[in-house]
Amino acid sequence: QVQLVESGGGLVQVGGSLRLSCAASGRTFNPYVMGWFRQAPGKEREFVSTISKSGGMTSYADSVKGRFTISRDNAKNMVFLQMNSLKPEDTAVYFCAARSMTSVALSTALSGYANWGQGTQVTVSS
Repeated sequence: QVQLVESGGGLVQVGGSLRLSCAASGRTFNPYVMGWFRQAPGKEREFVSTISKSGGMTSYADSVKGRFTISRDNAKNMVFLQMNSLKPEDTAVYFCAARSMTSVALSTALSGYANWGQGTQVTVSS
């Protein structure tokens, strides 16, 4: 099991930027495919982005493509989500997630992830 802790959320105006961080501990970080999800009030948790073990492959939800960038630093056991041009509809709790150690493919499904952080709140004000 890997433990995940998100940080970097906050209140930002429309068009602003935030950088979310996810710190991993417990096992060697490198073998995990990582993802970001979000959950707005009254809505289901949805996929935002995912990154391969090496960082060489990424995938994004259409709603954030071109505005958000996922990255990772395996030496520091960290994964990041740079969010630019934020919109009110980006307001949500953002969750970091890790697939199982044996999973090698990217996944956009909640069921594809075995470990979850507690989430960090992002609020975009208009």
